[in-house]
Amino acid sequence: MAAAAATLMLVSCGAGGEPVPYTDVSARLRPAEFPRQNRQVFRSRPALADYLGGAMPGRKLVIPEIDFTRREAILVAAGPRSSTGYELRILGVREQGGKLLVTIRERTPSLGDPVEPRVTYPYRLITVPRSSKSLKLQWLGRP
Repeated sequence: MAAAAATLMLVSCGAGGEPVPYTDVSARLRPAEFPRQNRQVFRSRPALADYLGGAMPGRKLVIPEIDFTRREAILVAAGPRSSTGYELRILGVREQGGKLLVTIRERTPSLGDPVEPRVTYPYRLITVPRSSKSLKLQWLGRP
């Protein structure tokens, strides 16, 4: 019984299916603020640049170098949060049931955490090998 429960927990956390290698390039995209919760797949640099220009008009952005002939970019944005204590973490990417499953955990601050009270916009920009599979997000720890 305990083994079955452990297996169910692993599958529900995205542990089923084939792992897909990914690279987190979030730190290379600066400055960035995404005012709405969003998920987006980009298969070309112009598509990424157009989206960023529309999402953050008037900003001069540094867009990371991505080899779009072999990779695609996935943007996951949480929308506005009230302090610097919020964070998104990619727990894994898996190919599961004909879909690309990205498992994300949103960390929320506790009362004792040293955070700055200001609006922030947590996001992750990752790259994965090119695929025609549709994207599915699995949020863990999200209020």
